[in-house]
Formats: sequence, structure tokens, C-alpha cells
Amino acid sequence: MSRTMKFRADGTFVIVQFSDVEFIADGDYDPDTPDINAETRKTMETVIAAERPDLIVFAGDVTASARGQDPLASFRQAVAPAEERDIPWAAVFGNHDSEGAISRRRMHEEQLAHRHCVASEDPPHLSGAGNYSITLADSGGSPAAALIFLDSGDYSAVPSVGGYDWVRRDQIEWYAAESGRRTAANGGVPLPSLAFFHIPLPEYREVWETRTCEGHCFEGISSPRVNSGLFAAMLEMGDVMGAFVGHDHANDYSGELHGIRLCYGRSTRYVSYIDGARRDRFKTGARVIRLKAGERSFDTWIRQNDGSLAELPVHLPKGGA
Repeated sequence: MSRTMKFRADGTFVIVQFSDVEFIADGDYDPDTPDINAETRKTMETVIAAERPDLIVFAGDVTASARGQDPLASFRQAVAPAEERDIPWAAVFGNHDSEGAISRRRMHEEQLAHRHCVASEDPPHLSGAGNYSITLADSGGSPAAALIFLDSGDYSAVPSVGGYDWVRRDQIEWYAAESGRRTAANGGVPLPSLAFFHIPLPEYREVWETRTCEGHCFEGISSPRVNSGLFAAMLEMGDVMGAFVGHDHANDYSGELHGIRLCYGRSTRYVSYIDGARRDRFKTGARVIRLKAGERSFDTWIRQNDGSLAELPVHLPKGGA
């Protein structure tokens, strides 16, 4: 299913991606664990004030559901900065969102109950929870871009395969069908699109190892052990310009692979733990994306928790560019 939003009068559309906010409802904290909800919320408020986004995307691990007694309360607190400011928002789910007593489907129902949420109900019989798209219309009301949201699951359900889950075949088929429909309606020209999900594809490792990238890679790239073919489908459909994930808190790089820019967000709650202690390698924050109607491109940058723009290092693959 799809919702429609509009570009601004100046032809731009700004998205703020908050990654891994991992809220734990007030009162659910272990007394020995510092409550950093307030710090995380302040980061979100700082970024929102600086960027004035048209849409906020929560890119998975919205809650740390296994650590709290009320994951739904955690979810409501996580999205409150958007709700309280009347800013449209959407979310995909990560592995931590369904580790508690609440299923992903129930979490998606909670998402849809919010006034400013622009997500949609799942198509019938589709794997996961929170698969939908948003169409962006230009000043004349014609479709000019699309945003695609997919549930990348949590942990592998195949006994012989450990590690993280992957986007399933029926989800990829749904995406391809939706993409084809949009292309046909656009005179055979693929509609410029962005894709959001939580767990990075195996191609995120390939782009870091073989292409010039911008940003940091301070921890292992936690892709699923199975490549289910989503990147190939996006390449074949020709619509997706960029994909955006969270999951690995100390990674925030982006790089282009076969014409698709693969981007991590910037973790919003914490960046990394070293030797069991929180020791952020760089500032928390958010990735910002700016689209322009009529253009098959986008700009993106990192806004940090102090309001500054991140200066990201350039990483060259082994052997040079």
C-alpha cells in the first residue's frame, strides 16, 4: 500500500533518518543502567530544529524491547519528538524491536495508531511487518519520487543458518511489482526511489571493500549470511538511487555500487561500547537526505548531536580508488 506526500514549493523534500534510538520506557530501567532517553531525545530535538524535515524515518531498533516491560510505551516515547511537532514520520523495525513480549505485527499496529504516522497497513500475506511505500508528488500533483520501506526481520529462522534474518522472496516480489507499476504509470521511466530497512545487505561489505566510501566503519558489517537478492532486484528495476540502514552503531559510511548509493545512518542513541563501557567513537546524530523534484539524485549528510555537520573521512579500497 502507498501514501502520498508532496515536495515543498521550492521542489525539495528533506528526510531525517534516526537510527537505533532503542528507547526503554520510563520506569523500566535497571537501576544500575543510566537512563539515556533524555540524551537521545535531546539529540533528536537538536537535529529536527536544525533540519526542519518534511519526514522523519526511524530506521529500526526503535525500542530495546527485551529490556523493558512495556515495549509499546517505549515506542510511543521514541516517536514523541515527531508527534509533538506535527511532523510526518514512518518506521521500519529492527532485530531489537521484537525481542520482548510484543510481536512486530503488534508494533506495526501501534505505529499506525499515531496521528502523524504516514506508514500503511501491510499487504496481505507478506512476510514481516511494516512493508509499504510512500509516493512524493511534485507541485503539479504528479508522482515525482517514491520511498520504499521493508522489514529486514530479526534473526535467521533456518536452523542451519545462524546470524541475522534477510528480506524474503515474497517481499522482493512485492517491491518489484510495485516498482513496475510505478514505472508503467510514469511512461516507462522508473520513478526515482529510496529504500529504507534496518539490517545492511551483503553488498554493504562489497562497497566498503571495493569502492571509495565516505564515513566510518568501526565495527563488523552485520549482514545476513544469505543474500536473498534485494540489491539485484533494485538494480534490475532501475528505480532505487539509494538504500538506508542502521543496525551497526559504529558505522556511518556511504558508497556507490553499480549506481546505487548504500548508506548507513548515524546512530542516534549511542555509537559504540568498548570493553563493556559506552565509549562513543564519534558524536551521535542522524543522517539527512534531500531530494529535489525532477532530479534523479539526492544529497545526504550527517547532522550531529551538537547541531554541527560531521566531517566524514574518505575511505579508499585496498589498491586505491
